[in-house]
Amino acid sequence: MKLVRPISATPLLLLLSLGLFAMQRGGYQGYGRQSYYYQTGPSVPSEFYWSRLQYTSSYAGGSSYGFRRFGGGWSRDYPKADNDCLIALRRLTRINSPSPLNVVDLDSDHVYDYPWIYAVSVNNWTFTDEEAKRLHDYLLKGGFLMVDDFHGTDDWEHFMAGMRMVLPDRPVEDLRDEDEIYHVLYDINEKFQIPSEVYVNTGRTYEKDGYVPKWRAIRNDHGRIMVAICANMHLGDAWEWADSPQYPEKFSGLAFRIVLNYITYAMTH
Repeated sequence: MKLVRPISATPLLLLLSLGLFAMQRGGYQGYGRQSYYYQTGPSVPSEFYWSRLQYTSSYAGGSSYGFRRFGGGWSRDYPKADNDCLIALRRLTRINSPSPLNVVDLDSDHVYDYPWIYAVSVNNWTFTDEEAKRLHDYLLKGGFLMVDDFHGTDDWEHFMAGMRMVLPDRPVEDLRDEDEIYHVLYDINEKFQIPSEVYVNTGRTYEKDGYVPKWRAIRNDHGRIMVAICANMHLGDAWEWADSPQYPEKFSGLAFRIVLNYITYAMTH
């Protein structure tokens, strides 16, 4: 057995302090494409890797810098929401997922290392032709994309403008309660709108004109769901605020059951 030399507490505390400092400075919110996001693919053996999509935001003027480099809509609720999902996955399923969080983008083939991608505020995303083609290929080769946190008519149109670049001929459909994705782990027979943390102060579950939650999907030719769409909702906030006594448990509970079902579906299809 390989022996490990005892580690002094002083350098360990220093490392922890540096990590907290980086988070306070926004180091985990998108300060450039740092090496801790990824270099050559997954480095920790794992069955599942949680990956968040980094994209260029339209309100950054289409620049490859701006809100892409320094954290834009793509990084909302990161890293707490993502980390809380990984904790739930480890506690409530037998999927081996010891890996850290990953942030991926579409400018290299590293995206193919990760079968699951989560994207938020997708009403702000923009793609180059190369990025759109890579996401198209990723999805058709077995990848799974979950999108969340966009609201109302205008947001939907902006989201679809990006999806038409990626999957121009694929229809969007409403998911039904009996669809397999709602029964692979938990039987989810009742769904309702999952609001942002603004609900705590306003009691309002919707944003803009997104009054009705839309549980939708895009499938491949064989019926496999490639893109799971959570429109007029904010599951990320429900995960992030799950430990707050002010945020209702019923919203966080449903949000966790949804994402665990989506992950299980993605890993088994």
